Amino acid sequence: MAAPIAALLPAPRPPADGDAVSVLPMLFVPEACQWLSTTTGRVALEGYSWMQAVHWVAGYGLYVPRRHRSHGPRALGPTTVRVAQELAQLSPCRPGIEYLVRRTGLSERTVEYHLGMLREAGLLAYVVRGTRIRGAAAQASEFALMVPPEFDAALGIRTVLRDDTAPEYTRAPCGIAEAGRELMAKLARKASRKVRTPRSKAASKSGSQASVKDAQKVPEQGPVAGVAGEVRCTPMQGGTSAGSSAGGTYSPPEGKLASGGAQSPTQKKFTKQAGGRRKPNKVGRRYQLAKELIQELDWLRGCSVPRIAWVARGLADAGWTVTEVQGWLHLRGEVARVRRGSGLLAVLLAGAETVLDTPAKRAEAVKQWRGAQEAARRHRIEQVRARTERYDGDWTGPTSHRVQQEVAAAFAKVREAASGGRTVLAAENEVLVSDWVTAPTESGVRGLRDEEIAQTRNDARQQLMMGDTSLITLAVDAMGREEAEQLYGPALVRRGLQLAHGARSSLMTYGRR
Repeated sequence: MAAPIAALLPAPRPPADGDAVSVLPMLFVPEACQWLSTTTGRVALEGYSWMQAVHWVAGYGLYVPRRHRSHGPRALGPTTVRVAQELAQLSPCRPGIEYLVRRTGLSERTVEYHLGMLREAGLLAYVVRGTRIRGAAAQASEFALMVPPEFDAALGIRTVLRDDTAPEYTRAPCGIAEAGRELMAKLARKASRKVRTPRSKAASKSGSQASVKDAQKVPEQGPVAGVAGEVRCTPMQGGTSAGSSAGGTYSPPEGKLASGGAQSPTQKKFTKQAGGRRKPNKVGRRYQLAKELIQELDWLRGCSVPRIAWVARGLADAGWTVTEVQGWLHLRGEVARVRRGSGLLAVLLAGAETVLDTPAKRAEAVKQWRGAQEAARRHRIEQVRARTERYDGDWTGPTSHRVQQEVAAAFAKVREAASGGRTVLAAENEVLVSDWVTAPTESGVRGLRDEEIAQTRNDARQQLMMGDTSLITLAVDAMGREEAEQLYGPALVRRGLQLAHGARSSLMTYGRR
């Protein structure tokens, strides 16, 4: 059994139109009884009959919110009726808060207040309550338009339950008492009218003043007929007139009609720029400068735009551009290591407004920065060109005198080896130790003793360990690979050619242990 939803009070508020009803209860439905399954009212058959109950509750002041509310509306008024009119047009009645805000022009909090008042007055009941789940779309609540049982009792409306197995809220009206017919007719006329948003006093006052001024400017035009939706105004005239004040409308002469070719004396002012975008305000300029700084400076990548906007707010307010900020940072110097970009930027920008306080100074700083950028670009081009010429071009002799002597000695040894000597067998398994066999007929290394060949190989091995392959490459170029392998051994020649080929690649570097 549901809890009672109404309490009778001995002194209700008298109605505004002077009519009386048989019973005037004060309505309040607790939250537990605001569901369709727990309510004691009946479902309205259509929105029109439901609006009769809404006007009855609102017109006689039968609902007063709980006193514990410190803010919000105090009773059902025209705003509540305006919200109820939007609900009466929905079937099913599942309005979203945003929908009612858009339709009524009220705030979100105000709409929630009046929906709660309609539920507490017994005029609405939850069918399905909306949900707000994080990560999912919000679901709107579905309501049932309810008629309180006090409305039926006050107007003498008889209801019947056509199906014994159906719930109580499906009762349907089947008659009305004679005493309640006149009041029902008045409620019907109210339900058929639409409640409009009242016009503000300031707008009415300004409209009336403008009409009076226009009437004073043309006193010879005679009476002015009222137009629907505008303030009616009849200009003051000296003396009386035998004609009716409801005379015909004033028609201007043909000469005063606009031809359409002339321009208006008051041109319309456009706030947008020629490109279609409005000029950013103070905060917009800060965020714009912050975004440009993050894009241009590599050590600011990943920083928060609001934080950078706060750091550079002084420069943005002074009208600095991102190029001028880069010019100032060039004067402050480069930084090798950056731990927190926003903190470093705050330190580097300290005092920038006072040092470069004029556009001329900032332009000079930008000029120096651009010159440094051009010099760095040329230096990089020269480095790339030198590296390309070094690895891809012809071989050039060393500049050091000592290295030149070593190269000359290596050439002399190669020439001696080409004139005759002993044959060197190939080293096995990358081992650079070989046995010498005398072969005077087939050897290309003649005139060299075993000690000289061993010393030559030892020198080439040491140079190879230091990354210098000049002895082996020169021998290959001068004598050919077969003669070079007889002098230095196949393993040493193969290793030297591999290192010489790898030196031309950017993927290999040399170092010492």
